[in-house]
Amino acid sequence: MYTDRKIRVVIAKPGLDGHDRGAKIIAHALRDAGMEVIYTGLRQTPEKIVETAIQEDADVIGLSSLSGAHMHLFTRVMELIREKDAENIIVIGGGIIPNEDIPKLKESGIAEIFTPGTSMKEIIDFIKSKTISNCE
Repeated sequence: MYTDRKIRVVIAKPGLDGHDRGAKIIAHALRDAGMEVIYTGLRQTPEKIVETAIQEDADVIGLSSLSGAHMHLFTRVMELIREKDAENIIVIGGGIIPNEDIPKLKESGIAEIFTPGTSMKEIIDFIKSKTISNCE
């Protein structure tokens, strides 16, 4: 039983996207909400992201993409999650994601997509609602 265990979140920027301001803002907000956050930095491969999440015993992977490569990168992360038998890790995404891509990403296993304008409270509440039973 993990009554004192904090929710562990890996925030990652897959691919060649060099803009991480939003990811850093979310990482800071999650820390302020009492979560433990591991920020992987820019230009991470899906393989490295999943490996980090498994090594860090993460509850959540938060992917951020502004480059337009989200369909390939996010679905590749989900493929690796299944290959590594790590489906207990919840994967969320955010960034500049066209509305028509969101249902496809959710079909691939992404739990939720947060687009610009989403409040930090909404993201925090979503993560807590999906993970709190895993951490108690």
